[in-house]
Amino acid sequence: HKGLHTTNFNGVNLSSGVYFYTLKAGDFTSTKKLVLMK
Repeated sequence: HKGLHTTNFNGVNLSSGVYFYTLKAGDFTSTKKLVLMK
């Protein structure tokens, strides 16, 4: 569905570092970088 969609990310059990995440919806795929600093 078109519009704004949200999700929650809980990195409490992850170490600081660079992570990559991928969003997929139908034919759409987007990979982005996430920097987690604790």
